[in-house]
Amino acid sequence: MDADAAVGRVLEAMAELDIDGVTPRVLEALQAGAIPREVLGEGLSAGMQVVGERFERGDYFLTDLVLAGEVMKAGLAPLEPLLAASEVRGSGTVVLATVKGDIHQIGKNLVGMMLSSAGYRVIDLGVDVPAAQVVQAVRQHRADIVGLSVLLTTMVGQLRAVVEELTEAGLRCGVKVMIGGACTTPELARAMGCDAHGGDAVAAVRVCQQLIEEPAT
Repeated sequence: MDADAAVGRVLEAMAELDIDGVTPRVLEALQAGAIPREVLGEGLSAGMQVVGERFERGDYFLTDLVLAGEVMKAGLAPLEPLLAASEVRGSGTVVLATVKGDIHQIGKNLVGMMLSSAGYRVIDLGVDVPAAQVVQAVRQHRADIVGLSVLLTTMVGQLRAVVEELTEAGLRCGVKVMIGGACTTPELARAMGCDAHGGDAVAAVRVCQQLIEEPAT
């Protein structure tokens, strides 16, 4: 089997959520001569894109996205040391956090998984994160995008708090801010001084791709 065909089998395993078959197929592709970056980009990431498309069509559901994350982890396991050795870099750096006062994380975790599979470097700060910690992470990691999750309507004011602290720190002009969560809308994003809204994990990746291509203001 040639390398291209082997990478295609990786894509198929990822798209079909074959958690038992994905690792053997990744190893098969490497043995066939595919370079790690190709296996990641044209195999696993392309397969994850298919998963996203099926989710948007209603063929896959939230539980399938969770499973897709596990399939991705299994496929990445043999690739990670090879990618680290070759210093493969992603498309940009995204700091993720659930805002202070909110401890919901399923949606945030899904976004992080999808972004990682798309080639982004993801810094996940966890839940109940104060604005000052977000600012510190943006400065430390030179983030391109901040992704803020909020589920509780009583905590939406924390979105503005993060934007204000980024501004006071002189960092706002160099970073885009995206929000998501059950209580969020594009209108809320604008009202809080944020740049964009991601309606679900798949949309969030698409929004990040758009933001990373835009110059910071």
